[in-house]
Amino acid sequence: MGKDLGAVERLWRYPIKSTGGERLRSVYVDERGLVGDRLYAVRDADGKLGSGKNTRRFRRMDGLLYLGSRYPRNTPAPGLPELLDPHGNVVADPNAYLRTFLGRADVELAREGEISHFDQLPLSVLSTATLDWIRHEVPDVPVDERRFRPNILVRTPPGTPPFVEDTWIGGTARVGDTLRVEFLRSSERCVMTNQAQQDLPHSPLILRAIATAHDNRLDVLARIVTPGTARVGDVLELG
Repeated sequence: MGKDLGAVERLWRYPIKSTGGERLRSVYVDERGLVGDRLYAVRDADGKLGSGKNTRRFRRMDGLLYLGSRYPRNTPAPGLPELLDPHGNVVADPNAYLRTFLGRADVELAREGEISHFDQLPLSVLSTATLDWIRHEVPDVPVDERRFRPNILVRTPPGTPPFVEDTWIGGTARVGDTLRVEFLRSSERCVMTNQAQQDLPHSPLILRAIATAHDNRLDVLARIVTPGTARVGDVLELG
């Protein structure tokens, strides 16, 4: 028997990179990650992908976090996702809407090709112990996991210390019946954690707290060892 890390509290998929995601009850996870996760992105004329930061691959496009994305209901495999406006309404023409909303004529919705849409690894896992610590550190700022965009939020046992994810690095965990993942490293956080989105206001205090206490690192990133289905309530077992 391995060590129980906790249970899946929530599952998140982000069909369009850097937009709000969709909560799921269950999802198949293959070698690439949650099926359909970040499969699409907003791309500009230079081939850079809309993000909360500027890098070699990404271009900061403020406002994307106010939008949402989801796959249509009863779709057997992810096709084209729906783009949702800040009020949660489905947009009829995503490209036209994005150009008006962002004030840029050169953007379009693009499916992943040779260049990965992931910042690093395909799966991000965050514990409620760490999330509760952040809430304690910045009590006047609304905080939930949406600021950190994990795929899996794990409900850890009472008394679990914050940043427990560090102790999982290097280990392999079973999630539910068949899914197995290997924890490799944590994410280095950027200003995206501070940005406003939907009902969460902007605040620089969040990234400042993470930087002071934990060298700007938060969550644990994983690769997929054995594909399988993840479900809310599944136990994560290390070993």
